[in-house]
Amino acid sequence: MIGFAEFECLIYDAHSLKEKRAVLQRVITRLKQKYNISIAETGHQDAWQRTKLAIVTVSSSRQSTERELQNALRFVDSFPEIERTVTDIEWL
Repeated sequence: MIGFAEFECLIYDAHSLKEKRAVLQRVITRLKQKYNISIAETGHQDAWQRTKLAIVTVSSSRQSTERELQNALRFVDSFPEIERTVTDIEWL
């Protein structure tokens, strides 16, 4: 089972692309270390305070795939400098 989550985020304290990249790099690195996922920035690369990220995970059952995605999304929510807004989840 393949689970795909795409979500938009706001980074209020970023005043340049460099500051945005620093926040994203920290979030992405920690997510990759903690969870069995692949993650990439898929949209709004040239905006300072906005981004779109995509997470993909694969496992043998939908239940374990969904658990991994939900845990990763909760972990994103735990960062005070980033706010997750619109989230779309798909199953393949």
